[in-house]
Amino acid sequence: MGSNDIVTIFFLVAAVLIFIQLRNVLGRRTGNEKPPYDPYSRRETADARPMPEKMQPAPVGKETADPVNVYASADAFAPAGSDLNNGIRSIMDADRAFNPGEFMKGARAAYEMIVMAFAEGDRNSLKNLLSRDVYEGFEAAIKDREAKGERMNSTFVGIDKAEMLTANLKGTEAFVTVRVVSQLISATYDKQGTLIDGHPEEVAEVKDIWTFARDTRSRDPNWKLVGTESEQ
Repeated sequence: MGSNDIVTIFFLVAAVLIFIQLRNVLGRRTGNEKPPYDPYSRRETADARPMPEKMQPAPVGKETADPVNVYASADAFAPAGSDLNNGIRSIMDADRAFNPGEFMKGARAAYEMIVMAFAEGDRNSLKNLLSRDVYEGFEAAIKDREAKGERMNSTFVGIDKAEMLTANLKGTEAFVTVRVVSQLISATYDKQGTLIDGHPEEVAEVKDIWTFARDTRSRDPNWKLVGTESEQ
C-alpha cells in the first residue's frame, strides 16, 4: 500500500469520527420537536384570546341600565304637567326623601292627633305639631275654655276623605295644603255640666283645610301645621 492510500484512509476515519460526535451533540429529528420560537406569532395568539367577561368593554351604543324616574312617586300621585305635580316636583328637588303618598299618610295621622290634643287640652303634643302662630291660637282657645270651667268630650270616628290640594316651595320652605273630611263626636259642657255645644252621641261631619310646612334644610323630618280654616 502506497503512502497516498494511507493518507486517504486517515482522512476517511477522521471524517467518520467527526460525524459521530456531531450526531451525539445535535441529536436526531424525531418529528416531535417544538417549532422555532417566533415572538410575533406568540403575540398574535395571546391577543386573540377572549377577554374575561367582567373586563370586556360594554358594546358601543348599548344601554346597561334603564334610566330611573326620580319623579315616579309624583307622577303616580298627580298627573304629570298639572300644577299639583309641578309643585310636588319642586319639593322633591329640594328634598329627595319627600314622597306625596307617604306625606298624606302622615297628614291623616297628624290631623287626628291635633284634633284630640286640642279637645283634651294637651299642650305638649300641640307644641310638637303646630307652628308658633297656630299654637298660640289653639292655646288661647284652651285657656278661654279653662277659664270658663268648660269641658270638651270628643271621640274621633275617622277620616272619610283626605286630599292634597296644593304643594309648592318658597325658598327652602315647603308648603302642602290638604283638605280633610272627618267624622267626629264632640260635646262641650259648662262648669255645671250643662251641654252648651255639640252632642254626646251624634256624629258630625267636619271639613277642614290645613296647610303644613317644613324647612327642607332642617334635619328634622317632621312637618308642622301652619294654617287652618274650616270649609263651609
